[in-house]
Amino acid sequence: MTFLSQILSVSAARHSHLCPRQVLGARIGLAGAAALGLEIPRKDKRLLVIIETDGCFADGVEAATGCTVGHRTLRTEDYGKIAATFVDVETEQALRVSPQLDVRQRAFEYAKNESRHYFVQLRAYQVMPDEQLLTIQPVCLSKPVEKIVSRAGLRVNCELCGEEIINEREIVLNGQILCHTCAFSGYYLSSAEIPIPVSQHCSA
Repeated sequence: MTFLSQILSVSAARHSHLCPRQVLGARIGLAGAAALGLEIPRKDKRLLVIIETDGCFADGVEAATGCTVGHRTLRTEDYGKIAATFVDVETEQALRVSPQLDVRQRAFEYAKNESRHYFVQLRAYQVMPDEQLLTIQPVCLSKPVEKIVSRAGLRVNCELCGEEIINEREIVLNGQILCHTCAFSGYYLSSAEIPIPVSQHCSA
């Protein structure tokens, strides 16, 4: 069994099936680490991977690299893109890996006996050469690695809601220490913030 096959077995076990995005995640994980000259799967925190979507793709990347959210070596910036940036934490060298723009069309060259698009991609993505499948480009992080990862054990409390904020994720706004939700907005509304329908304001 090849290393890729082993990775795909691990990823597929989480879904009870294997899909093209898991394969892309695994191939991108392998290529990104190799381009940095780092062995995988990692047991340490030298490799930081920032993925640009979640779902099956993320499982493929995680299975290949050994990077996880729990170890703070895998992060998600959800841009809805099948892509990932690989960072050597020691050198801060960063490379972004994504599929070639015409990868779906190229896939047919590697699965000529298959006409169903899903299965063309599933098969072809496992055997296509990296140069046919992927684009690897050097990138520069918008902030230093230490700011992205931060340090464990740092904590403050939001001066509005009182909740604890860890990992230096506080916002200082007009001299106040705030959490992101209080400073700007969050992904949820508290029950007190939910608008009451007009009909509920009216008495019977």
